[in-house]
Amino acid sequence: MGKIAFIIGVSLLLFFSCSKQEEKQAQNMVGISFIDDDGNTITVEKPFHRIIPLYSAHTENLFSIGAGQFVIGGHKTCTYPAQADLLPKFDYTGDPEYIIAKDPDLVLIRPFIRRSHPNYIVELEKAGILVVSLYPESIAEFDDYMLKLALLTGKEKEAQEKLLAFHDTLHTISKDTAGISNKKTVFFESTAVENRTVSPSSLPAYAIEMVNGINIAAHAEPVSQGSSIAPYGAEKLLQNADTIDAYIVQQGAMNRAKTMEDLLKRPGFSTIKALHENKVLFIDEKIISSPTFRYIEGVTQIASFLYPDVFNQ
Repeated sequence: MGKIAFIIGVSLLLFFSCSKQEEKQAQNMVGISFIDDDGNTITVEKPFHRIIPLYSAHTENLFSIGAGQFVIGGHKTCTYPAQADLLPKFDYTGDPEYIIAKDPDLVLIRPFIRRSHPNYIVELEKAGILVVSLYPESIAEFDDYMLKLALLTGKEKEAQEKLLAFHDTLHTISKDTAGISNKKTVFFESTAVENRTVSPSSLPAYAIEMVNGINIAAHAEPVSQGSSIAPYGAEKLLQNADTIDAYIVQQGAMNRAKTMEDLLKRPGFSTIKALHENKVLFIDEKIISSPTFRYIEGVTQIASFLYPDVFNQ
């Protein structure tokens, strides 16, 4: 955690240390370019004002930095914030003509979408629509991701302010839990399938580390390069049943477990210390695994859950 925090701190210091004159010059520049997460060079001549994000985190973050008025539609799963839920919905598994008909000047995706539905993206690009792929695979990449969204929409100042507040809050949470000596050993369940957990570079793993928890699956290997999901298995989980102080269940599309009863129905799970002591937290995947500013809510929930007598909300 210390190394990652140091990198983020240094990068922010360097980014925000430019003079007002340099900031003004940067704002007046045209043709600013960056490489997106599919390896394409994206050149921004002017802010985009008709945007369709096909990933809910993109939509949420655009609204967070004050660019919500430029969003003219979103993915069918996007329900937050409330304004976004009212917009037209699109699905990259469907017909690209629905998006083309809306005449966007920018469609935001993530690498998974281009890999899984390449023909859909090709049709959008054939229609002359710029498609930009962004996805931060770790907390260390979050700032860069947000600043690219800001560059695309002309909201650099707003993004900078949000990022400073974001890191300040995370630093405070980490500081509040730094002196804990009786650290809790945690298992984080990402999906019920094979009792999968999260990879070491994932947002949930970073949250556990930041609040001074011990991730029992800290060395789990991701299912594929860049994935936040990592296999663990019931056998290994039950071998450590006596040492697991806290059990965290991520709830969302990939995990439907909702109650303690759902967990206790699984063979051998009644032997897990955390379940026996009713030390289980069910947490919305949108606030702990999704790269948005609401990540702070997820970190806060975990800190309060692990150390209720120490952590001050």
